[in-house]
Amino acid sequence: MPHFFINSNQVKNNSVIITDRENYFHISRSLRARTGEKLLLIDENKIQYETTIEKIDSYSINAKIDKFYPSKRGLDFRLYLAQSPLRSDAQNTLIEKATELGVWAVYPIITDNCSLKPELAQKKVEKWNKIMYESSKQCERADTPLCYWPLTIKDLVTYNRFNKIIVFCERISKKTIRDSFKKYPIKKGDKVLVIVGPEGGFSQREFEYFEKSGFEMLTLGNLILRAETAVTVGLGNIIYEYENFNK
Repeated sequence: MPHFFINSNQVKNNSVIITDRENYFHISRSLRARTGEKLLLIDENKIQYETTIEKIDSYSINAKIDKFYPSKRGLDFRLYLAQSPLRSDAQNTLIEKATELGVWAVYPIITDNCSLKPELAQKKVEKWNKIMYESSKQCERADTPLCYWPLTIKDLVTYNRFNKIIVFCERISKKTIRDSFKKYPIKKGDKVLVIVGPEGGFSQREFEYFEKSGFEMLTLGNLILRAETAVTVGLGNIIYEYENFNK
């Protein structure tokens, strides 16, 4: 069932009136939807609407609400990703998978071995936000995360408060995510920052900064993973351990 974001002011008399250009053209032109077909809609209050199209004219779509309920498509803790931007399609894939895994935001970080220059990364932020928006629709998320402007790790942690900061450091750490949960479990509502480095890895200077700052440096196992793979595996394992710990 196609999934679209709407605003609650479009909900009137047990119907949703879709008039915004993007949704209208996507539904009526790209999908070639017809009356009687189903649409899944969600508003800014995370209310999900299961609807049936009743009318499509030249400017709007009228969909009758069959039922509505609070969406459960989201994490109950805030998971943030800070990662050193990659070149080419690898970064696009990373952004898409991070969105599917429920991150609240992505922070491109400028590291010593960063693949992209800051000015080039800035030019790509708009595209990355569009990928996150489209990915949120495809996986029926209750909200849409954001990709912020590139910055340094120091600036990120200086101007934001996190309950837990995890850095994946394959070559210098033997502590796993499960080990971390045994001592410092993530709780509902926590803000958790996950930091993943570039293909060339973090520099010695950066490792020293992590240690001095008290960040948790963890491993994902004996295998050496590409950066985009490490993001998917790392976020997935954090969610798995959180859900099992809080059963």
